Amino acid sequence: MNAIHHVTAMSGKATRNLDFYSRVLGMRFVKKTVNFDDPGTYHFYFGDGSGNPGSIVTFFPWERATQGVRGVGEIEETWLRIPQSALGFWAHRFIELGVQHESITEQFGRKVLRFEDPDGMKFALVTTPGAETEEAWEVSGIEARNAIRGVDSVTLTVQDSGPTASILTDVFGFNLAGSEGGIERYTVSEGSGVGEAVQLHPVGTAEAGRLGRGSVHHVAFRAKSDAEQAELVEKLSKQFGIQTTPQKDRDYFRSVYFREPGGVLFEIATDDPGFAVDEPFEDLGTSLKLPKFLEPRRAAIEGMLPALG
Repeated sequence: MNAIHHVTAMSGKATRNLDFYSRVLGMRFVKKTVNFDDPGTYHFYFGDGSGNPGSIVTFFPWERATQGVRGVGEIEETWLRIPQSALGFWAHRFIELGVQHESITEQFGRKVLRFEDPDGMKFALVTTPGAETEEAWEVSGIEARNAIRGVDSVTLTVQDSGPTASILTDVFGFNLAGSEGGIERYTVSEGSGVGEAVQLHPVGTAEAGRLGRGSVHHVAFRAKSDAEQAELVEKLSKQFGIQTTPQKDRDYFRSVYFREPGGVLFEIATDDPGFAVDEPFEDLGTSLKLPKFLEPRRAAIEGMLPALG
């Protein structure tokens, strides 16, 4: 199943980002590491209790990042799954904690509560049949029965949905599940679980977006193994003439990247080895983890990173 593996975004102040996702939204702080390509910057991972693929939202917190600009070639909104019975809890919590949010609406037959994080990134909590059986993470003030289960979908802003839809259907195995309000929803299989959908919002001729604070950097899709990842890379090359990057070892998965026809950066990430590869399950997210090639620079890197406590 080539569902969504994770969503990676850009934020501003690291302490604010950590507080919002771990305390306000109650997601587990699965991993504290650095941007392997820019080790003076943290890379935070938030997810469910085990850090399962599909539950993960990650951030590069750049303290002085300028505000991103939404437009074509960007992910405009990320939907997070909650049980149907949890909607009232979250509406009340957002009011209580001053989270910027909209009135509850309905889309694709589900209740949707849209909100923004402190950096202006657009999200929605979406009630999902069966979500109550998916893994949860309980924190103070958020019981497991109300917890966020993970990513449901992302919405891509594109000029024309056709070329992007071809990648989703012919390479990743998504199928058109419906269209509503100018949005097309593609699923790997409705009801398959976290990360099951991608939504396309074709807007015609419009200005391109600009990455910055509050922007999504890329969306990653799952590959069960290196072999499956290689098969997907071959499909992209043979059917669409799209070349990916060489495989990059991200310690917790192995990745290739490419720009899809609509302009959004896609990643294909392996499910293995997972987040417990370098620290015990019960200690996930408690210490700064670095890849082996950066360990000799640990002291210098720790000196560059902003304090979190």
